[in-house]
Amino acid sequence: MTAVSRLRQRYWTTAFRQSSFGRAVIRRLPVRVKQGLRAGYRWQHRAAGRLRTRWRRSLQFRVVSTTLLLCVLVIAVLGYFLVETIEADLLASAEKSATAQAAAGRSTILGLSNVLVLQQPEPDSPTANAPNVAFVAARAALDQGGSAGNYLVAVYLTDPQADPQAASVPWVAEISSTSATYSFSPSATISSGPTGLLAGVSQEQSDEKFDNQYVPVPQYQPTTLVGNDGQSLGPALAVGVPLGPYYQLYYVYPLTSEQSFLLLVQRVLVGVGLALAVLLAAIASLVTRWVVLPVRHAAQAAQRLSAGHLEERMRVLGVDDLAALATSFNEMASSLQGKLRELEELSKVQRQFVSDVSHELRTPLTTIKMAADLLFQSRGELEPGPARSAELLQSQLERFETLLVDLLEISRYDAGAATLDADLVDVCDLVRNSAGDAQQLAERRGGRIEFRLPATGCFAEVDRRRVERILRNILVNAVEHGEGKDVVVTTAMDNDAVAVSVRDYGVGLRPGDEQQVFERFWRADVSRARTTGGTGLGLAISLEDAHLHGGWLQAWGERGKGSVFRLTLPKLAGHELAGSPLPLDPDDAELTSGANGHRPIPHDQDHRDDLA
Repeated sequence: MTAVSRLRQRYWTTAFRQSSFGRAVIRRLPVRVKQGLRAGYRWQHRAAGRLRTRWRRSLQFRVVSTTLLLCVLVIAVLGYFLVETIEADLLASAEKSATAQAAAGRSTILGLSNVLVLQQPEPDSPTANAPNVAFVAARAALDQGGSAGNYLVAVYLTDPQADPQAASVPWVAEISSTSATYSFSPSATISSGPTGLLAGVSQEQSDEKFDNQYVPVPQYQPTTLVGNDGQSLGPALAVGVPLGPYYQLYYVYPLTSEQSFLLLVQRVLVGVGLALAVLLAAIASLVTRWVVLPVRHAAQAAQRLSAGHLEERMRVLGVDDLAALATSFNEMASSLQGKLRELEELSKVQRQFVSDVSHELRTPLTTIKMAADLLFQSRGELEPGPARSAELLQSQLERFETLLVDLLEISRYDAGAATLDADLVDVCDLVRNSAGDAQQLAERRGGRIEFRLPATGCFAEVDRRRVERILRNILVNAVEHGEGKDVVVTTAMDNDAVAVSVRDYGVGLRPGDEQQVFERFWRADVSRARTTGGTGLGLAISLEDAHLHGGWLQAWGERGKGSVFRLTLPKLAGHELAGSPLPLDPDDAELTSGANGHRPIPHDQDHRDDLA
């Protein structure tokens, strides 16, 4: 995750904490609450970080997580539609049976001989008054259904003017034996609004013609069963049908059994869905593991192969695509091992050849050098032409001898035979001792070498001969490429390391030359002559000397601004470096040293820059 995305995620929390309201809220929180919030935030941040890391690094985790998420989503969608379908079917079945029973109950009541629901109620008659007729009709409707039903019956008196008792007691209810636990309130259960069931039945009652040809259509509506105490008793289905002009018959069917069945279906679907999702995730994990494990083995084998274990191979199982991958990897490793062995043999032969040639050339070179010395000493007695030739012969023989010494030193590093003879010395003294030849060259070019050394010295366990060679090479290199300008040498130390930087203001380096400058026989400008007799191996040997100490030799350069070579060595031989006391960037170095450029760098100054 990039820094921009992390800032976007934390924007709202940061904005809240920085707002006046957020600061006021945070100040008023108890200390324990603040500590708990901080701990929770840190835990959440760590958990999210671990999850993101696992998601990025594990293919198996991504596949299993995606499979599980998609399975849960698909099962949830299918389960929702399945539950909705079952619920609709249950309700349709209940509506069909309820309307059929309501029609049958109406027919039964109309066929009674002891009460006549089509006649106007007689308030003074003990049997023909409206409440008695409604009671007998409700009992007859209840008995018509038998003992197998689970429903409630209510008769509504629609004409209070025909019987004054209907105004005070408009409802007469009966409850079946299987529904005896219900305390039924018809007026609260059956909706009486403009769109309610009571209004629909009343409209059907007003349209009834009271002949043998017209059959009213039962009206139904889902409702909530309400007890006499006003408490909801669960969902129900209410069905109503008119009984002539004075009465209305209603059936109320509690849907508790359908609701229980629907809840059971939901639980079964949830359980089966979760089990199916876990099973699919396990199958995805198993299948992914079959694919990921060989890939992981290939990655591990490649890592060991890159670490130098050229004998590393993969197991080949079967003849499938993964077996082909393992076979191809093993063939590649075998080919690579063979090529590397050939290169090692060739490199060994080359190093041996260079070493042998260097040794063999020393004897004739010594003889030629003795003869050249005699000619050089007698050049005053020679003509100008032969005298100049003797001088050139002497200088080129010295360069040839230096080249042989460098070749022998490089061959020792290539053969791994270089050793470190460390001793506690003052690096400032080594800087002064190494600057002799470079100082003379700088004076001939019209410049000088400026030293910025601590007064108390910089002591470290180093190989005196190798460190002086490093300093001599980078100083001569700075003077030669400094275009006659001054060279600044700065030394500093901290608790772990000592550093020396050499700054010149010459031609500088092109981008990318910071690494190539340490290659063998590399030159920044191929047209530039080596006036000081350089061999092209000095900086390469210096880099090897620095690495032998466990140190760094780094370069910085920019065209037209000069260059910086910085040597960083551990104060104790064998210790690992964590940073350098001096910056590599010359702008930081000059800012540290002060505006006048002459104040020494303090010992305790600690400038750390990362390794490239």
